Amino acid sequence: MNLLVKGRRNGREIVRVTPQSAGWTYVGFAAYRLATGESVVLEADQFERCIVVLSGTVSVRSGGSVWSEIAGRQSVFDDCAPYAVYLPRGAAVSVTALGDAELGVASAPGTSARPARLIEPSSMKRFDRGSGANTRYVCDILPESEEADHLLVVEVRTPGGHSSSYPPHKHDTDNAPVESSLEETYYHRLKPAQGFVFQRVYTDDRSLDQSMAVEDHDVVMVPRGYHPVVVPYGYESYYLNVMAGPTREWHFKNDPAHEWMLKR
Repeated sequence: MNLLVKGRRNGREIVRVTPQSAGWTYVGFAAYRLATGESVVLEADQFERCIVVLSGTVSVRSGGSVWSEIAGRQSVFDDCAPYAVYLPRGAAVSVTALGDAELGVASAPGTSARPARLIEPSSMKRFDRGSGANTRYVCDILPESEEADHLLVVEVRTPGGHSSSYPPHKHDTDNAPVESSLEETYYHRLKPAQGFVFQRVYTDDRSLDQSMAVEDHDVVMVPRGYHPVVVPYGYESYYLNVMAGPTREWHFKNDPAHEWMLKR
């Protein structure tokens, strides 16, 4: 199975992953680029969604809820959190761009009819993770402390020459609080855009072991196993993570072969 899904360089739909295309149960992801006046319309279905305004300004309409002129950041590499909108199962939505915009749409099976809501940047927790050349900058968009059925959504910026999602960790076994079972997608952006990063997805027994050169707008699917990212010098990395599984908790296990570096 090829875990790398190439993003389209032109057109409204950049990339799409569904549970069917991925061969798993929970995580769906799509990304869109919109010009002024263009819209994305998503019909009501069985999925909950978290729409992340990656860049630009949009208006969002879902049922009786309207959020007008959500003025997001200009780039995913800006030092600020995004706006997002949470939509429960059964909610149709229309998103219209008021200038060039980019959207990430996370989805997972929904089980409840909680209210749709705007998630303000000021409500998101931002923090540094790691140290030295392992430092990266995290923003929790939809963490387990906030209401949802299955979805967990987070974004990470990693400087050039740094590693990320490192030491390698996995979350593919239902063994809380040691580890939880979560499928995951990585939606990658690069600055400058002609750059690339390396991502490896591998299991202890190496029954899965893929190393990929990942370019701007590509998605890497992580059905199981460890999944570190390395960013070459001169390029900055951004990725949007979507996770979901049977239990909405994030517990991970580091690769024992590389955990020593945390004890120095």
